[in-house]
Amino acid sequence: MHEIVLKPGRDRPLRAGHPWVFSGAIASGLESVVAGDPVRVRAADGRVLGVGHANPKTTIAVRLVSHDDEPLDTALVARRIDAALALRRACLPDTTAYRVLNGEGDGLPGVVVDRYGDTLVCQMLTAGAARLAPTVVELLGARLAPRTIYERSEGAVRREEGIENATGVRAGSEPVVPLEIVEDGARFLVDVVGGQKTGFFLDQREARRRVRALAQGRRVLNTFAYTGAISIAAGLGGASEVISVDASGPALELAQAAWARNELAATPARWIDANVFEFLRATDETYDLVVIDPPPFVRRRGDVMAGLRGYKDVNLHALRRVATSGWVLTCSCSQHVTRDAFRETVAAAAADAGRRVRVVAEWGHPPDHPVALAHPEGQYFKAMLLAV
Repeated sequence: MHEIVLKPGRDRPLRAGHPWVFSGAIASGLESVVAGDPVRVRAADGRVLGVGHANPKTTIAVRLVSHDDEPLDTALVARRIDAALALRRACLPDTTAYRVLNGEGDGLPGVVVDRYGDTLVCQMLTAGAARLAPTVVELLGARLAPRTIYERSEGAVRREEGIENATGVRAGSEPVVPLEIVEDGARFLVDVVGGQKTGFFLDQREARRRVRALAQGRRVLNTFAYTGAISIAAGLGGASEVISVDASGPALELAQAAWARNELAATPARWIDANVFEFLRATDETYDLVVIDPPPFVRRRGDVMAGLRGYKDVNLHALRRVATSGWVLTCSCSQHVTRDAFRETVAAAAADAGRRVRVVAEWGHPPDHPVALAHPEGQYFKAMLLAV
């Protein structure tokens, strides 16, 4: 391994369990490293702080896989995978659709793997994760015996890491598109090849349950509906009508196909291909339950203020469209937006809308999206259920 030595006084976060080393904290050793190389990190006094993978091209110069001085080998990766699977067995309901590995939260930075029945979809987002990819694929194949392991390693993080996108079958046969998953008796369709992220939002399991429990007799508006999972939950919960809005025609087509599989023909439903902001500004209709689950408005720390304006705008117009004694479920998946900032932004939107709002419930990551306690940067998901 290459040896990375930190500047004096810059080792405290790692001693507390944080998995990242920023380039500004490094005194020496980074100059000879190629992106993805394994490294041992030492404090200025020589004490070993852990092992991981380095990338001299990024601000996060090292991502630790272990805080011990040990080989960065197959045995270590196997222990991480076995611990992740044990956590899911202990905490998840009986489901075959869940996140298998959640990056730093499972001790494998940059490695994300989702399971949809007999299909695994992996994202190796960093140079270090790309180095581990063959090992991860082999070990998951041995433990879960999937029909398919499909890779979708692409996007902004890969570009920042200076590595090319990587997509395609890594083990087994070509994936079924779309494939069907079942959650709490609901049938959803997932496009693991062309859909967003790995094809489905597994982190919204709690939101789907909340909407299903509240939907009886209510008129539901699902904005940023994507492939309609929350719309289907509302339909199965007995909604009087479900209106789904999204700017992706293909996603809405998949949503309608899934709606039909759930035999919801008796429930009135509308599928609107439109920009959500423009739709909310233009409509004069009111709804008993409005769901706001947008894509991340903040992808970089420098975009926080602009992103918060977006969150305020969409919540303001949604709150204006809620009937008296109605409900709003509002979410943010922007890593750089804190829970407090999101709360304050929604509160400002409620004040401008002239609505009195109570927070009935708040939640974050589900059990299959664990976050290391010493790594608050991993906490991206926030949801609030509001009584209006």
